[in-house]
Amino acid sequence: MNELNHRLESDFLGSKHIPSHAYWGVHTARAVDNFPITGQTVSQMPELVRALAHVKKAAAAANARLGVIDASRAAAINDACEDLIAGQLHDQFIVDVIQGGAGTSTNMNANEVIANRALEHMGADPGSYDLIHPNDHVNASQSTNDVYPTALRLAAWNGIEQLLAAMANLRASFERKAEEFRAVLKIGRTQLQDAVPMTLGQEFATFAIMIGEDEARLREARELITEVNLGATAIGTGINAPAGYSEIVIPLLAEFSGVPVVRAANLVEATQDTGAFVQLSGVLKRVACKLSKVCNDLRLLSSGPQAGFGDILLPARQAGSSIMPGKVNPVIPEVVNQVAFEVIGNDLMITMASEAGQLQLNAFEPIMGWALFKSTKHLANACKTLQVNCVEGIQANHMILSKRVAESVTLVTALNPIIGYEKAARIAKSALTTGNTIAATAEHLGIMSSAEMTALLVPENLTQPIRLVTLTVEKAGAALVGDPPCNGISLEEGQ
Repeated sequence: MNELNHRLESDFLGSKHIPSHAYWGVHTARAVDNFPITGQTVSQMPELVRALAHVKKAAAAANARLGVIDASRAAAINDACEDLIAGQLHDQFIVDVIQGGAGTSTNMNANEVIANRALEHMGADPGSYDLIHPNDHVNASQSTNDVYPTALRLAAWNGIEQLLAAMANLRASFERKAEEFRAVLKIGRTQLQDAVPMTLGQEFATFAIMIGEDEARLREARELITEVNLGATAIGTGINAPAGYSEIVIPLLAEFSGVPVVRAANLVEATQDTGAFVQLSGVLKRVACKLSKVCNDLRLLSSGPQAGFGDILLPARQAGSSIMPGKVNPVIPEVVNQVAFEVIGNDLMITMASEAGQLQLNAFEPIMGWALFKSTKHLANACKTLQVNCVEGIQANHMILSKRVAESVTLVTALNPIIGYEKAARIAKSALTTGNTIAATAEHLGIMSSAEMTALLVPENLTQPIRLVTLTVEKAGAALVGDPPCNGISLEEGQ
């Protein structure tokens, strides 16, 4: 072993050689050996790294105020934490995201990186732990069991903030399309069968409303994770923390991080309870389900271009086949579907991890944190690509939509209040059999003249509730001599 390139660090298990340039130390090295699981490291969760730095910064300030550590050490720790918050040294967080120990290895990794960076700020060599020790100073008045869950909550809050922004942008894009398509008539569908007319704008407005509802639910779930157990130390009793520490450190954490965290009412309960993560994950699953449903609809509505629904045209993003020239696939909705499947799976993972906790601590918060991080991050990215690469470029297929509306037998539904269900059904059945239009069929059956039918089948009657229940025959003449349909045959308002 080249002594120039390594330093020797020790713990109660023995000694290990650490690369001289590394900010991490012996505890991190052992975790790397122990948990070669995913190849994904904590460095790939930047929100968690920043959250850990915020916690350590607040702890140093509280400890200095209470006399647990001196001002010079607190200042050096503060500066090291600021470096992490600014995005520096994240590559030094090398522990696998899935690890045993309830997050102890991640906390140790943070303690060592912050200690060695603080030593650097003081002009000392890495590993000079007599000056600033990872556990005695950086981790003073703390335990993994209050640091790690608090950091997860901060990280989740910031991840949700990014997801909410992406959802708001996607919702706004659907709202713009709803306005663009507000007068485009089409045939709605239930159970994949033709139903009644609607506008394409109504369909897209629905997508926007669905997303807006989930934004509200996500904000509600986010409030639950503002309750933290910092100051609880090992199991919630606050052992090794000075009196008043929790009441000081949590307001400092709120100030430094910008997250409105509050002290849990009972720290013993808060140290073992992961219900807020389950609740948040359930809402993320709800978001995923509804986004996936919207994407299912977009894929169906754009299917074709010749042998499918073809109501809308999605923007072409890439070649759809290596064998079929000119084929274009709905790749953006498809990738959002797959993100939804992942989020739904993550929710089950979080549910099982929460249920599996025992007694005063849940040991499985690392997998919960990793799953929540992936769900929020991937959903945010999915919303962005759906908005930018799909929704903003959607076009209505006007020719097909107008043709289908003109030929659809579902128009007879609008006649129910006037001629009754049985006569309307006769018109529909005959039109399907003969291939004639609704208007021609109604006239042929002697139920209503073609002109009367045409006057009735206008967008105002087809796509919204009406208060008009009786046919005014006297007004039919106006329609027959060329007045606009809305001034011709109408339905008289009921009393």
